[in-house]
Amino acid sequence: MFRKIRVLILIYILAFVAIGNFLSSARTTDWNETLWVDVYPINADNSARTQAYIDNLESDDFDQIETYFSREASRYGVAIERPFRVELGPQVDNDIPELPAQPSIFGTMIWSLKMRWYAATVDRGEGRPRPDIKLFALYFDENDASVLDRSTALERGLIAVANVFAGNASTGPNQVVMAHELLHTLGATDKYSLATNLPIYPYGYAAPERRPLYPQIDAELMAGRIPIDDGRAKIPSGLDDTLIGVLTAAEIGWRESVL
Repeated sequence: MFRKIRVLILIYILAFVAIGNFLSSARTTDWNETLWVDVYPINADNSARTQAYIDNLESDDFDQIETYFSREASRYGVAIERPFRVELGPQVDNDIPELPAQPSIFGTMIWSLKMRWYAATVDRGEGRPRPDIKLFALYFDENDASVLDRSTALERGLIAVANVFAGNASTGPNQVVMAHELLHTLGATDKYSLATNLPIYPYGYAAPERRPLYPQIDAELMAGRIPIDDGRAKIPSGLDDTLIGVLTAAEIGWRESVL
């Protein structure tokens, strides 16, 4: 009985939050104003190498993400010249809520509430404007091959979590992950198979009309990989190797629906 009451309370709270998120997301996807994004770096492995990398980060390191979104928005005729402004926020402690190892509806609900509370209480720095989107970047030593990709975002919740690597060689792939998670916060969906990680045809392909179909030249951003053939795909080296497909553009309000 107590469990049922607890679930009902959670559903009520989430429904209340969802209404607020819907109103916020409607405003953020009308594309009348630039969306401000704060990137909060986190030393996820508590290593000295990772800390040294974070200490040298600057807002300019995220300029390529801004340029990419400006380019892609222009392709779809979006009038705003600068869809996103990405700024470096203060480093925050590594106490971010973790997704449950075994996903469940109840566990995800609890994590969602914890994540919203965490984002609401984070120190955004003295005198800084309130961002539209908060992106928490968990940096790991780029030599640590054991790191699992648990990047995620609260869809239409304007909060993203990106697992990235602390190293100059990882700058391009890091930007792809961050841009991918940013669009999740605005309602974009994944375009790859959870079972195989392969892009799903046609909307997970950057050029589904290409003949011959393979190999593809670019990756669709929300698919995250460049199809080589029907059973293989490679990770793009950076945002210049990706584009935003028509379905993703429709999901974030850049064009009319395609479904």
